[in-house]
Amino acid sequence: MAEIWEHNNTYSFFRHWVDFCTRRSYRKIETVGTLPEPEGRAMIIAPNHANTLMDALNTLQLRKEGTVFGSRADIFRKPMIAAILHFLRMVPMARRNRDTEEEVARNRETMQEIDRVLAHGMPFAIYSEGTHRTKHSLLPIRRGIAHIAFTSAIQRPTIIVPVGLDYSDWFHYRAQLRIKIGQPIDVNALLPSTEGMSESERDHVLQDRVYEELSKLIFFLPDDETYDERLSAAKAALPRPKRGRDILQAVLSFPLFVVSAVLSLPLWGLAEYLCHFKVKDRAFRNTARFGVRLIGWPLFLIIWAIVFFLTMPWYLAAALLLLYIPSYSIFYDWTNLVRGQQQPLWKTEK
Repeated sequence: MAEIWEHNNTYSFFRHWVDFCTRRSYRKIETVGTLPEPEGRAMIIAPNHANTLMDALNTLQLRKEGTVFGSRADIFRKPMIAAILHFLRMVPMARRNRDTEEEVARNRETMQEIDRVLAHGMPFAIYSEGTHRTKHSLLPIRRGIAHIAFTSAIQRPTIIVPVGLDYSDWFHYRAQLRIKIGQPIDVNALLPSTEGMSESERDHVLQDRVYEELSKLIFFLPDDETYDERLSAAKAALPRPKRGRDILQAVLSFPLFVVSAVLSLPLWGLAEYLCHFKVKDRAFRNTARFGVRLIGWPLFLIIWAIVFFLTMPWYLAAALLLLYIPSYSIFYDWTNLVRGQQQPLWKTEK
């Protein structure tokens, strides 16, 4: 098996399609800042974790050369799935309160592989909160990122780049996304100030620093007894939606919506079935919709091309096929228009 950091032509080929589907999952993406160049440094990317697999897909967009991701260990239990995930540049990270003793024991091998990834100049992305949560706050930062960062810093220059992912809506497809890249944290610069500390104390210094920097990059509300009150106040401060304009636009575009809904029915029908009957965690719904686009869109492009060109004049077949291309996005954009699009809370920032 090839090393996870090595260039892979097959991975690069499919990466273009994955990136395209990721971008088309949003009506608008705003990226603030850029990832720094490694310049001989090991780079650990540390995004917040609010929207399941979409967080990883959005983080992946930041670097064309590739990134290795840490993921929960239980999805690696079947050998064939594990091989696919390794091809996708994912490594298993086990937790004692969730995974088996055998999986936890394999963390040592995983940490060694992560260190080799960093040594070979490929960034490693870790969701340092350990689990996702759809709130405008952060869970406590776990020790894993500190352990990886200090282990690397002892051997080579190492930085942590915090990345804030903000969604205007976690549960509805084709919302807005803001990606905000923070200033790198120089892990080596922290080492002298932690001399004489225990490993736990040293790790907590870096955990607190990551938490502090991440909180600056998202629309952040403290997760305390005032959270709901602050959230309500923030929503009240948003510009009032122009519903009259939205309804007029929906009425005028209704014929386009009907045709798009028919053309993309196999896609959105399957996606909504999965979301409402199979996916228990609502935060995974947009991941399901992304997956249907990723796999189903090219499949039905071929099916519709055969059906259309065999049953109707070529010019009509070509027109319907061209309309099919954006139809999945048009369907969700129109339904969001009628439902009322949620405004991004970061618009209230000063």
